Amino acid sequence: MSMESRPGVTAGVKADLENTDFGAAAARIQRRLKQRNTPLNVAITGESGSGKSTFINAFRGIGDEDEGAAPTGVVETTSQVTPYPHPKYPSVILWDLPGIGTTRFPADEYLKLVGFEKFDFFIIISDPRFRENDVKLAQEIQRMKKKFYFLQSKVDKDIRAAKRTRREFNVERTLSTIRKNCAQ
Repeated sequence: MSMESRPGVTAGVKADLENTDFGAAAARIQRRLKQRNTPLNVAITGESGSGKSTFINAFRGIGDEDEGAAPTGVVETTSQVTPYPHPKYPSVILWDLPGIGTTRFPADEYLKLVGFEKFDFFIIISDPRFRENDVKLAQEIQRMKKKFYFLQSKVDKDIRAAKRTRREFNVERTLSTIRKNCAQ
């Protein structure tokens, strides 16, 4: 029985990710994997600059400047598909994929260039909003009958901007609006 067909495991991972408790999500996945001792290859994908490498470092519980961290920067830094095993749960391997839609990884060749079919699970990261390439990735993942999550990064910037521009700012209402947009 795969993790995808275990509602309790999937729901728990989803709740952990929604609460940004990456360590708990990794631990939950690892407990399930220990039962089968099977690696889980998680592709972290999205457009260049969306925060994929920063997410990988946060998920692994390390800083961007720590040894073994995924390189981050203000320019395109990920130029090849790179594995990053979780330090506590080595069966969970996060794969840092180059950004889709760059000159080196055009959208129409992206899936082939990164070997999209070899991954078990996907996290599509977008900043600041989901775009056409994000939808295309989701559609391809669904076509492969695999699971994915959308993750909108840099929400803190959206909240700060909303706070500056709205007289009647409400953080919960702003987050609710962002969540509804993601669901759509």
